[in-house]
Amino acid sequence: MSAITYYFDALSFNGICKTIAISLCPLIGQYNGIEPVCYSRNVELSGNIIFQPSTLIIDVVAIIMTMIMIYHIRSKYTAVGRQEIVMFFYLYMLTTLLDMLLVTGIIPTSSTAYPWFAAIHIGLTCSTFWCLLLNGFVGFQFAEDGTPLSLWLIRVSSFIWFLVTGFLAIGTFKGAAGLSYTNQAALWIFYIVLNYVMFFIYIISQIILVINTLDDRWPLGDILFAAAFFAVGQVLMYVFSVVICDNTKHYVDGMFFGAICNLLTVMMIYKYWDSITKEDLEFSVGSKQNVWEVKELMVEDTQYNTAPQPHYYES
Repeated sequence: MSAITYYFDALSFNGICKTIAISLCPLIGQYNGIEPVCYSRNVELSGNIIFQPSTLIIDVVAIIMTMIMIYHIRSKYTAVGRQEIVMFFYLYMLTTLLDMLLVTGIIPTSSTAYPWFAAIHIGLTCSTFWCLLLNGFVGFQFAEDGTPLSLWLIRVSSFIWFLVTGFLAIGTFKGAAGLSYTNQAALWIFYIVLNYVMFFIYIISQIILVINTLDDRWPLGDILFAAAFFAVGQVLMYVFSVVICDNTKHYVDGMFFGAICNLLTVMMIYKYWDSITKEDLEFSVGSKQNVWEVKELMVEDTQYNTAPQPHYYES
């Protein structure tokens, strides 16, 4: 096994982009962007070059799995925070879709629209973390869940956060508004530091919520697994990507495993939310079950009452 090779520069994406090719790398550092030391091999499909084909597969799976999770969330009509948490999954699905289009080259880096799509992707990523952070406080009833105050607070603030980070990204890419693609400190703080801080606060808030308000401790396992998968994914992407790429002969790199870990993180967040709202679902299902049992009894009684009865004639 080769030595671990990774690059890190505080307040700059230069080191990260030498390790792994995230969507903003072609737009920073220098006029033609920064290429990683080692990256996943490409494939040709219908005359088009597809980058990161293995990651493309994982992103498609992630989108399908997210749609399934959204369906199940929407079906839990009595669950606490149902409408709030579903926003997070919609944002994650949109972020994954756009990331797939960018990193695979479906939207080519040579396109004039690429910087704008990359800025939108960064804005969606940051607003996804922001939405998750606010969902972490829904259980504390800062506002009653499902009310216009709760829903619109998350919607409006997430949209504002999307605009702020998206503007910061496009300003960095275009060298506008006093920003520069050679100096990415502000974007690095918003995209790396603040996202990590928001995720950490969410995890801590849910641990406090479970310990203080629930008798069942099993949800702690779900949220801790989510934190573990997220941490492992970030390390595999930003530390071990070159090692993975070299040892797999360029078939996959850290982005492939990062996408898997991100999906597992989101799935464990769903599992955690499902576990702390299970009682409501059981009540709902139990009620429906009782209704069906009553209907079955009524059908049986009807069949019994309508069965032909023997007639006796007086002699």
